[in-house]
Amino acid sequence: MSAPHLDVERPTTPGTATGSPATAVATPGTAAPVRGVAHVVGRADDVPPGEGRAFVAGGVQVAVFRLRDGSWHATQAACPHAGGPLADGQTDVDVLVCPLHLYAYRWSDGAATSGAAPVRVYPVREAAGDLVVFV
Repeated sequence: MSAPHLDVERPTTPGTATGSPATAVATPGTAAPVRGVAHVVGRADDVPPGEGRAFVAGGVQVAVFRLRDGSWHATQAACPHAGGPLADGQTDVDVLVCPLHLYAYRWSDGAATSGAAPVRVYPVREAAGDLVVFV
């Protein structure tokens, strides 16, 4: 399997120089498109199956998870409810559960199953053994 192409067009704010970062922020809870800046945050081996780890991607704190089925997921690092460390949460194929107050968030869109504030989700890929998060 070949590594995915990682050259991603950098989003820009209208009226700024090409390559200037966009100031608009995606609505929390919406799945980020595979667009944005690719950041290598660590090695895939840094995240054991069934666990999560906190990283920084382009100045943004993220939590990256390797599920037992081998899939990768990334969210914001802090729970919007009380700031809990999401990288320490429990996971299954459908949801991430915050370790502080057991709020559950869907991987598909970051929405809370309880109707609470959603978490931001980010595209993440493994490429040649590196973890790449698109922020």
